[in-house]
Amino acid sequence: MDDYTWQRKLRERKSKSSRWQLLLFLVLAVSIGTAAWYFGFFYRTPEYALEQAKLAWQAKDEEKFKQYVNLNLLTSRAYDDLTVDLFAYDATLNAQSKVMFEKFYILIKPQLSQGTEETILRRLTTGSWTLPEGADILKGRQLGIDYERFLERSQLRNTTFLEITKVDRHGSTALAEVKVREDYTQTDFTMVLSMEKADDGHWQVAYIKNYKEYLDTIAPLQNKDIADYIESTKAIVSDCNEKLRDHQIKFQSLTGTSAGKLSDYQKKNLKKLLTQEVIPTLQDRQAQLDQVPVPKGAQYLADQRKLSTKTTIEAWEHFIKGLENDDQTEFAAAETLHKQELAIDLRVDEIIHHTALSKNIPNLP
Repeated sequence: MDDYTWQRKLRERKSKSSRWQLLLFLVLAVSIGTAAWYFGFFYRTPEYALEQAKLAWQAKDEEKFKQYVNLNLLTSRAYDDLTVDLFAYDATLNAQSKVMFEKFYILIKPQLSQGTEETILRRLTTGSWTLPEGADILKGRQLGIDYERFLERSQLRNTTFLEITKVDRHGSTALAEVKVREDYTQTDFTMVLSMEKADDGHWQVAYIKNYKEYLDTIAPLQNKDIADYIESTKAIVSDCNEKLRDHQIKFQSLTGTSAGKLSDYQKKNLKKLLTQEVIPTLQDRQAQLDQVPVPKGAQYLADQRKLSTKTTIEAWEHFIKGLENDDQTEFAAAETLHKQELAIDLRVDEIIHHTALSKNIPNLP
């Protein structure tokens, strides 16, 4: 190799080395800049808080989620929006009754808000919406309301997050626009989340600014579907209910006893009534209901009717076993299921009643 060639290759090596050094420097500078921007700026932005809240929900990280979402304030404000005009259009209530009910809902607000916060956190950690259990005051109707129905009216369980579309910051507050979808009617809606800075400087979702507007948008759509479904199933329900009333009269006549104990004759005929008439009538009613197309917004009502039928049949099956074996545990199981069925039927009646009242609400399609 002559001197010229050697010197040329040396210059090429130096040039290549310089380019690599420059590239390494640029990568290092970008990394440092990105880290400085992330920890110095983005780390304390509303966008970061929203992203962390989403990640916490996906990771089932309760503590992290609570850090970026003020659940106490959010559920409190949502409760006010949900109950503000709960009885406004109920013409069956006089002014005094409306005031009484409104005071009642104010009185039970702490328990319902706290219970809803706990329900949301159970959904986060378990992946499913579970109702209060055990000695919880919200279980059943211990507090004087049907919490299952309350939760359904909140639209919590059937609202799906889609994307964050916009964030506007105004000093120590911010408004974030979040696109969601109501699952039953497949209606898209842009929720506006009000965000605030916590004491340590990080951002939190404080409450849903237009939650009442969301409820007012979805409720008429669902009520319209429910009203249509009620109308299309009216004949089926009426016919089967008439048969069940006749069965009830027969049942009462067969259970009458002065000795406090059913005779073998009574047991035999009660079993025959239940297996050949009552249960087949329930099954037939549900089979007919299953043939009726269910509008999307009426799916909850259809599910509750099906659950009522299933629970009632299970209750009677336990009762029959109790008759066959004179087993008090079977009778107790039947009684427990019967109480559950009564609660479901009451819920169905409330939905139907509310739907009838909703016709008085302005702008119902």
